Amino acid sequence: MLWMESMHATEKAPGARRTRLTAEREAELYSAVFALLREVGYEALTMPAVAARSRSSTATLYRQWGGKPGLVLAALKHHQPPPDALNVDTGTLRGDLQEMARLVISIAPVEHELMAGLSHAALGDPQLAQSMREQFAKPAQEAMERVLQRAVDRGEIPADSPARAYCAHLLIAVSLVHPMLDGRPLDKGQLVDFVDAVMLPALRQPAS
Repeated sequence: MLWMESMHATEKAPGARRTRLTAEREAELYSAVFALLREVGYEALTMPAVAARSRSSTATLYRQWGGKPGLVLAALKHHQPPPDALNVDTGTLRGDLQEMARLVISIAPVEHELMAGLSHAALGDPQLAQSMREQFAKPAQEAMERVLQRAVDRGEIPADSPARAYCAHLLIAVSLVHPMLDGRPLDKGQLVDFVDAVMLPALRQPAS
């Protein structure tokens, strides 16, 4: 259990005080965490490996974050994208969906490696799972809802379209699954086809 690991790690440094780190130093440490997560996954990641990669001491890492669970959760929170990272407004729903698809797919390879490295551990740790949802899913869902609400306001789609709730899921899924099935990422033509053949027809259907 991850909470037991965190407790055990904390016990290794009783009474230790946190050290004030600069924002730049914290960013370096979190970058080392992400690099190792992509390379070896959560289970194989160790505090000594993070210390070696980030040129710090293991004692410092335990003093700051208590153990691996705390460090990984802090790194995930730091990794939040800028609030406007997925904001698009081309003036049409078709243009917005194409641009959102392009943005999501452009970052998918890196994020897929990170998600793969954390997914198994997240099954047994609700806090880690929640942090992953906030990191990977929530920004895309919120950006998609803004796009769809503007389309409703323009009269492009009905407000009660059942597909509206699943559009972010579709974009995230196709960005991750297509390279696994076809061995290569979606190209621009396939992006257009996906929006025209799948997303727009579904969104234009009102609730029955």
